[in-house]
This record gives sequence, structure tokens and C-alpha cells, in this order.
Amino acid sequence: MPLVFDFHGSNSHPRGQLNRSRWDEVAEREDFVVMALEGSLDGALPGTHAWNVPGVKPLPGVSREGSLDEGTFIRDAVEKAKDTFCIDPDRIYASGYSGGGRMLSQYVCDGHEDFAAAGFVMGLRAGYPEQEDGVWRPHKESCHPARAISIIAFSGLKDHVNPFAGGGQPYWQYGGEAAVERWAELNGCEGRPTVDAGEKVTVSSYSGCRRGTNVVSYVIAGASHDWPARTIRFRFASNGDETVREVDATDRMWEFFRNAGGKLMAGTATTTACAANTITAATTDGGQGTTCNRQVTSDLSAPGASEGL
Repeated sequence: MPLVFDFHGSNSHPRGQLNRSRWDEVAEREDFVVMALEGSLDGALPGTHAWNVPGVKPLPGVSREGSLDEGTFIRDAVEKAKDTFCIDPDRIYASGYSGGGRMLSQYVCDGHEDFAAAGFVMGLRAGYPEQEDGVWRPHKESCHPARAISIIAFSGLKDHVNPFAGGGQPYWQYGGEAAVERWAELNGCEGRPTVDAGEKVTVSSYSGCRRGTNVVSYVIAGASHDWPARTIRFRFASNGDETVREVDATDRMWEFFRNAGGKLMAGTATTTACAANTITAATTDGGQGTTCNRQVTSDLSAPGASEGL
């Protein structure tokens, strides 16, 4: 069976991440295995955790006491899964949210080749940030993937934690576009991306990459630092004869992993603004600090974080 790893953000935990991403629901429907690992750092909120990302100073309130070599932990988890379950080693994938995206990015950058494709929500990196001539960019010497890997990334233009244009905490700094462009370069993709700009979603796709890989970026105009789950839907047309249908970010990521392609058309996103007053989420329901309940007409809202990831 295929296997998908789901990496939580800072100040969260595996159960909260699955509540956010719904990878377990997609796995049950599509017949694959999902594993959500736990970072070794104690989070700033009780019962939460963060990743000991190489080259990254943790957030305020996150303790390094008891920190572990996360790269070895992830590699061991992959081997444990293959030894325990009936896993196809050529169909192992991973997705990371926020701090989990930093961890997953650096894991691939450090030369681990366990994953056939990787997905990122508000968290794609391409090495440590460095400043040159007043411009922040990925430090090339800190990212040496073992091989080309298909990348799918989701970003929000209203993300104030990991701003798409750059900034935020010291470990972010360079923007989402710079990260995507660097992965296209690392994958040896040809030329500039094909851009499909819709009212709510802009899709940039790089083709002609080594080993038949793809680099695809979805920038959502109204999205903040949340997992774009059931509040954000995309129109999806497969390469076959299936009719156009709507999928959310997790379903779209699975289509990308499974088919290493397909076509997403820039469409409308169902979103509403959060109220001024926020509600602190319980750690059992997502547990990443302040969040808001969004009233949507098409589906249930998903838990989301607004700070400290």
C-alpha cells in the first residue's frame, strides 16, 4: 500500500494535525496508510510539540531540552513502517504544515530520498535563509537533495506568520516564490512556469524537470496561515475522461502524489473573514493557539492557527 507521512506544525501534535489535514479520512477512503509523527521538542502550549529542525532556533517558549536528531527519527520511522506494514517503497510520500514543512524541507535537503513526492502547506523551504545584497534567499549550500522530487506547495497571501512575500520569524525570511523557484532549479525544470491565474487561486506549474518530476505552487488570495481544507475548494480535471470535480487541498495533494500530475484549474475558493474575537483551540482539536470558527456555506470549517508556528 502507499504511505503518507503527515508532519505537524510547531506547538501542535499528531492528533491535532490529523484533525487539521484529514489525511486519515482520505487514507481510509483511498486505501493507503498515513502516519503522523511527533516532534521531539516540547511546545510552548501544554501537551504540544515542535520539530528540532537543523539550522533553526526554536520559537520563544519551545524547549530544546530532550531534543533529538529528527532526521534519524524520521528515517527510522520509514523503515519501521516498511517492516511492519505492507508498504510499497516506491509510493511513500510526505506532507508538512508550517513548522512541519520546515522539517520536511530540510529532511529532503539533507539528502534523504525516502519520499517519492512531498507536499507543503504554509511551510515550503529550500535551505536556510541568507541575506545577500539586502535580499533574502535560500542558502544553496544548506540544501543538497539526493535526487529530483515532485513538490506541491500551498501558500496564502494573507499569511502573516510565513509571509508569501518574505519576512516573519528569522527561519522564514525569504518568501514562498523564492522557495518554489529554488526547488524548480534543484529539480532541473526547464524555463519559466506556466501560470493559471484565477480570481482566488493562482497556480504555477514547472515542467520538463528531471526524472519526470513536477513543481506546482498554489497561492490562495484570501488564505492566512491555515491548512486550506474544507473552506477552500479547487476545481480539478484529471488527465482521463473524468468530469471536472471539486477537491480540497488534502485531496488535491493526494491526486498529485498518486498521479504525479493531473490538472488543477484556478477556481473560486469558499472563504469568509474571521471575526475580531478569536477562540483558543483545545490541544485535542488542533491545539496551535488562537483560531477562529469560520461560518461557511459549503462545508465544515477546519481548525487553523494564526500565530507562533
